[in-house]
Amino acid sequence: MKRKFNVTGLCVPELHYMVDTSRQVSEIRHLVDEGSYFTINCARQYGKTTTLAALARDLSDDYTVINMDFQMFGSSAYKNENKFSLAFASCFLEEFPPDKIKGQGTEAFKALEMSVANADNRLELFQLFKYLQKICMASEKPVILIADEVDSAANNQVFLDFLAQLRGYYLMRTRNGTPSFQSVILASVYDIKNLKNKMVQDKEYKTNSPWNIAAYFNIEMSFDKKGIAGMVKEYEEDYHTGMDIDVISSLIYDYTSGYPFLVSKICKLIDEYIPGKDGFPDKKSAWTKDGFLLAVKILLEEPNTLFESLLNKLEDYKELGEMLVNLLFRGREIVYSFGIPSIEMALMFGFVKKSDNNIIIANRIFETFLYNSFLGVPEMQGSKIFDTAIHDKNQFIQNGRLNMELLKEL
Repeated sequence: MKRKFNVTGLCVPELHYMVDTSRQVSEIRHLVDEGSYFTINCARQYGKTTTLAALARDLSDDYTVINMDFQMFGSSAYKNENKFSLAFASCFLEEFPPDKIKGQGTEAFKALEMSVANADNRLELFQLFKYLQKICMASEKPVILIADEVDSAANNQVFLDFLAQLRGYYLMRTRNGTPSFQSVILASVYDIKNLKNKMVQDKEYKTNSPWNIAAYFNIEMSFDKKGIAGMVKEYEEDYHTGMDIDVISSLIYDYTSGYPFLVSKICKLIDEYIPGKDGFPDKKSAWTKDGFLLAVKILLEEPNTLFESLLNKLEDYKELGEMLVNLLFRGREIVYSFGIPSIEMALMFGFVKKSDNNIIIANRIFETFLYNSFLGVPEMQGSKIFDTAIHDKNQFIQNGRLNMELLKEL
């Protein structure tokens, strides 16, 4: 069975065409080998979960990897400390191979199993971490904890208590060598400073933050042109369309700046939806510049989960929308300044990127998407840009690109 381009959920190498992420995995592994505690934050549909799965495979020979998703816990797990501890323990037991421990670790493992099997048993966080410590101590390999989607629970007090315990045991390891997790990776959309903003604003947690030991994470997670070309080449080896790989991969990168969802979505449209359209009888005609531009047009016209998520963020954070209007329509130069909430949110959610210490829209697809979206906002109606665009909207969009210079002249 030939592979497909995937835009929903986890990408699997045997089933899907994928960009080689070995560089990212290698750089993240370096932090793990150092024993770091850190957060990986990426915008929605940025390939975070797929990268974590690849990382877990890479680490599996040398470490016991506990890879869990906090979204799977369900809301009831956060009602109290006992329920959360049982949910965490259940997931931990499913991930940990019981034949890889001995001695007191075996006893602790069985104790956790008994607690999970009998929901009437009490299991508080303090007890949970005592068991985890014994299991880590007796494990044949160092234990790595990867927790995905941690921001789904970030405004919950029990989650804060969990982080405090996690921090305490991690510090205990670094101070006196007491075994615990070799490395902790917390993955989310929200980065450390913004995840703290979601938390309960309790003075104790402000002064004793569970994040003040976290290592700095600055690994580029977007795809580069070389990686995109490698994926397209694998497709070409299967289908022999005769495409110019360099031209197609350059176009994809030029329009998406390597945003993983956009890269895969455009490829999927060219592969599955363009062939058979007027003027594109087959895959050979689809994998051309004209086929690419049609895919971009379809992408911008049809709803998708990424665009819906971006629109939700604009609704939730009004100051974010105002900043983007200034950047997109009014031609204002915005210099990056650390700690400005609207800038930090725009970076975190993937709307913008830094370029020579200035803030610019993240990619050309987003430029056009935001342009189209803002024209429907009541506050924009009656403005010069709205009055001009409503008569001939396409004058600002040429070959699927937004003409930023023309916009700035208004």
